[in-house]
Amino acid sequence: MKVANAPVSFGVFELSDAPPPLGPDTMVEALAEAGYEGIDSGPIGYLGTGSELADRLAGNGLLLAGGWVDLRYGDAEAYARGLPALEAALDVFAAAPPAPAGFGPRPTLACSGSAERFARPGGSVPGLAAGEWPAYAARVQEATDRCRERGLEPVFHHHLGTYVETPDDVERLLELTDVQLCLDTGHLLLAGGDPVSALRAWAGRVGHVHVKDGDTKILAAALADGVDLRELMGRGGFAQLGEGELDLPGVVRTLDEIGYTGWVVIEQDTLPGRRTVEQNIADQAANRRKLKELGL
Repeated sequence: MKVANAPVSFGVFELSDAPPPLGPDTMVEALAEAGYEGIDSGPIGYLGTGSELADRLAGNGLLLAGGWVDLRYGDAEAYARGLPALEAALDVFAAAPPAPAGFGPRPTLACSGSAERFARPGGSVPGLAAGEWPAYAARVQEATDRCRERGLEPVFHHHLGTYVETPDDVERLLELTDVQLCLDTGHLLLAGGDPVSALRAWAGRVGHVHVKDGDTKILAAALADGVDLRELMGRGGFAQLGEGELDLPGVVRTLDEIGYTGWVVIEQDTLPGRRTVEQNIADQAANRRKLKELGL
């Protein structure tokens, strides 16, 4: 296993239209100094493209672990309109620095989401109807196959506020496709799942792991206040490792028990401006130390 981090831990992510609170050089230098071996792309282009991306990462001894690409799998026309963005992302991943076998960038396929679930994250809002699943899954499979045609093995990221949010949603997607899973411990925890049990149950399909802590008390307060997923992130719903409810030692132990090999990406989703750049850098250094203490 190799450990990476991601721009979302600094408030740089695809769902935010705010200016990045720090530049890519500051971020990659801080992560390299903290002992990370890789980084997710964040919004395509944030870390650069082509030789700029390769030089920036290689100059700091980092690999590209993967990157988020969302498509509207629930809407045939919107899905088709989004395919050029998928191809553009795959171009970026293909230009990443050479990586050891098993540690190339994993295109992280994600759903653009459900407005109803985004407003009420955590699994309380119904998702796709039974009759909608086959077409949804067929588009996920098509995107998966497109990645494979480019020599890249994708993973699908279940996520709060989307049609693949709850453990039951994940089970259905796995039944209907052969895509590997990006198991995100924080999103699963806040959607009512048990990350340790899920790692064991889905061991044969886990191709990427996002290690993230979560706080169900903050989720409950956010739901009571009627705020959405974005504000949940801003309120610290995804806590620093060890400060939420995630059984982090159990996750690390189970990854070893199931023989997982691949990227472990630490994330601490936050909004820009809620914490200073210096605080975010310190948090991610502390998160890396926490995993090192557990032998990873």
